[in-house]
Amino acid sequence: MKHAVALPLALWVWVIFHGSVLCQRPAVVNLGAVFTFDSVIGRPAKVAMEAAVSDVNSDPRILNGTKLNLITGDAKCNVFIGSIAAFQVLERRVLAIVGPQSSSIAHMISQIANGLQVPQISYAATDPTLSSLQFPFFLRTTHSDSYQMAAMADVIHLYGWKEVIVIFVDDDYGRNGIAALDDELDKRGSKISYKLSLPTEFNVTDFTEMLNKSKLIGPRVYVVHINPDPSFRIFTVAQRLQMMTRGYAWFATDWLCATLDSFSPMNQTSLRFLQGVVGLRQHIPQSRKKDAFVSQWRKMQKKGLVNSGLNTYGLYAYDTVWALAYSIDEFLKKQGKVSFSASDRLLDIRATQLEKLEIFDNGDLLLRQLLQINFTGLTGQIQFDSERNLINASYEVINIVQTTIRGVGYWSNYSGLSELAPEDVKSEQKRDSFQDQNLGNVTWPGGITEKPRGWEIAADERPLRIGIPRRASFVEFVTELNTSHKVQGYCIDVFNEALKLVPYNVPHTFIPYGDGHFNPNYGELVRMVANDMFDGVVGDIAIVTNRTRIVDFTQPYATTGLVVVAPVHNTKLSAWVFLKPFTVEMWCVTAAAFVMIAVVIWILEHRVNDDFRGPPKRQLITMFLFSFSTLFKTNQFMEEDTRSTLGRIVMVVWLFLLMVITSSYTASLTSILTVQQLSSPISGIDSLIASDLPIGYQVGSFAFSYLRDSLFIRQSRLVSLPTPEAYETALRKGPSGGGVAAIVDELPYVELFLEKRKDFGIFGQTFTKSGWGFAFQKESPLAADLSTAILRLSETGTLQEIHKKWFCEMGCPGWRQHKSEPNQLHMISFWGLYLLCGSITSFALLVFLLRTIRQFARYKRKQIETSPSVSSNARCSHVIYNFFDFIDEREEAIKKMFKQHENPQPQVT
Repeated sequence: MKHAVALPLALWVWVIFHGSVLCQRPAVVNLGAVFTFDSVIGRPAKVAMEAAVSDVNSDPRILNGTKLNLITGDAKCNVFIGSIAAFQVLERRVLAIVGPQSSSIAHMISQIANGLQVPQISYAATDPTLSSLQFPFFLRTTHSDSYQMAAMADVIHLYGWKEVIVIFVDDDYGRNGIAALDDELDKRGSKISYKLSLPTEFNVTDFTEMLNKSKLIGPRVYVVHINPDPSFRIFTVAQRLQMMTRGYAWFATDWLCATLDSFSPMNQTSLRFLQGVVGLRQHIPQSRKKDAFVSQWRKMQKKGLVNSGLNTYGLYAYDTVWALAYSIDEFLKKQGKVSFSASDRLLDIRATQLEKLEIFDNGDLLLRQLLQINFTGLTGQIQFDSERNLINASYEVINIVQTTIRGVGYWSNYSGLSELAPEDVKSEQKRDSFQDQNLGNVTWPGGITEKPRGWEIAADERPLRIGIPRRASFVEFVTELNTSHKVQGYCIDVFNEALKLVPYNVPHTFIPYGDGHFNPNYGELVRMVANDMFDGVVGDIAIVTNRTRIVDFTQPYATTGLVVVAPVHNTKLSAWVFLKPFTVEMWCVTAAAFVMIAVVIWILEHRVNDDFRGPPKRQLITMFLFSFSTLFKTNQFMEEDTRSTLGRIVMVVWLFLLMVITSSYTASLTSILTVQQLSSPISGIDSLIASDLPIGYQVGSFAFSYLRDSLFIRQSRLVSLPTPEAYETALRKGPSGGGVAAIVDELPYVELFLEKRKDFGIFGQTFTKSGWGFAFQKESPLAADLSTAILRLSETGTLQEIHKKWFCEMGCPGWRQHKSEPNQLHMISFWGLYLLCGSITSFALLVFLLRTIRQFARYKRKQIETSPSVSSNARCSHVIYNFFDFIDEREEAIKKMFKQHENPQPQVT
């Protein structure tokens, strides 16, 4: 019975004892750390990790007696050496690898960690391409550069800059970070216009030459994304090249703050090279735990135990060790033991030390524990998102002013830019609804507080390359003189006047394009702007759809469109053709002149000529018959019919006017009756398309491609014509003579062509609506500024004055429709003659009235002297009535009355 009871009891004791042995925690667990010891990031990180291991080992609440052992390897800023250091550390059966700080080395070590299933957690590798998909065992306790570049793009967008120049180190960290910045800028409508890539160990002389060349590009906004550089060589060179001055803007990623924070307080004299630089620093909220650690660090500095300042990466390194400690603690609670096993693949590799490497059997379990951690460390909340990056990415925006580093705002991935710290931003103010993106006042290079323009369109060393078409026809618009090589024309004057209103200097040089014998191809000229052969094109450049896809145009300075020009189709002869020589205005003025002459001659001849006396009806008929019969009477006959001197003077002038008018009328009517009547089926573009007649177009014009590609007119019907003279010759020949039926061209050219050619006209309406503008490369700021200037020129009337200067010396050309009668005589041709006749006639009438009034006054005075009964105080109406009676008397009767008053006969008693 005793044996029966003792056997199960012994078995139970053995199981309990054996289980406790199996579940017993290891006394020590190894952590590996691979980083560059002697570096801006490595120096504080090493001290911080050692301090974290010490704090963990001294804290009884964690790991339950298991101690952490930190095994370090120096990467020496080299991928190859870093890989060797990683192998050496992994041979020591480490549960995880901390680091490295370099993204390039992280790419290599991540491959090794994946193969050995050892979690890798980095506090400084920020390359966005270190993704969890490619490297499942990689985590980081810092923020990916994808967030930093979003912050940088938001800052640049806040100030409205569209183009930047980037300076970066040519490794995984630099290239991939700049690629992320390029994507973020593109989302905000900006771009990287130029990239300056530097080798890891770059030569200052070579960089100086590269940076100096960048001054010729245009943008003055620089973003520097390199490894920490305590010498600040880039900014030293920039200052030497006068690029840290007014007009420039310099931005730096968090490498700058990491470098500055690692300096001791007395070693910040280098800030004088960084005046006006704006940088980013990973934001760490204030906390008692952080303040206590910083205070402890400063004490260590004073004792000489630490030879570096504390930067954010040191704080992240401290929290990384604690994150691993919490994860290992949970892992040991669940798993109880740590086991490694040899890899068959590594055993097959002989003659190397790789067979010593073992796979961490429980690496995936420890990785899961890492992904689940959630605690508050020195840097704030430590928790990973789905992409295995820390949550709540945020940055502080700093500005270096004199010898101080001043904070001007913050950026976070949920609230954007703000002057408030992310933890102070209300939770409801998320990024999607955060409208007031702003920062505090920034002092820029040169000590200015107003925002730099951020670009310089050109410099004296590199003036703007402005292409101009060297036209062979219609040179009034733009061309280069063959003798003096001077560029002139309507378009050039508009451009020069607009430049005066641009608020900055634009050095430029005109480069003619074309041989001067034929007009150049304008489509090719615009493509040369898109291909960076020209910075812009100034001239009569039509703004059409396919061109706007490759260049930016200014506001149109001239309205244009395509029209159809053809020989004028004269109206057929009719019964009223005799009215055609004069315009309606001319007929009305001529008729009024006949009436005026009739009235004036009657007034002048009524007192001396019996032909103009008699009953009123007879006088009225005589008056108008005389006036209109002057068309058919000779001068000799008329001298006998007019008795008064004033009447004869008026008749001489009137007959001269009639001679000119009748001669011109006869010539015009003869031309109308004898000119060959032209017949054309063209009434506009629609009838021209429907016909099979040849069509002319100007060499180099977009009219060719429009007619062929948009209106689908066969190319065989299209005839290129180089000059206005060729236009006229082809139109006069017509289709039957080897010419063209019509020409399609832009309205300004057509107006100039029709100014001196009266036998052609415009048929139909303008069938395209467009304008002329100046073309510049895509997103050129000069296009927008010149557009504003052109609008101001239009508002002030300057555009109209320039147009008059070039095209209105002989009268401004206008749109002459084909309905105009080319042989009609207009009043403008005879107004001087009519003015002369009217002036002399009015003068003769005035002399007659003064002479008559003088006679009437003498008559009344004699009447009062000889007849005392006649009152001198007669009413005005009675005097006027007597005056008209006096005028109606014959001249001989008046003279007889004067003689009677002068020699009165004695009365007989």
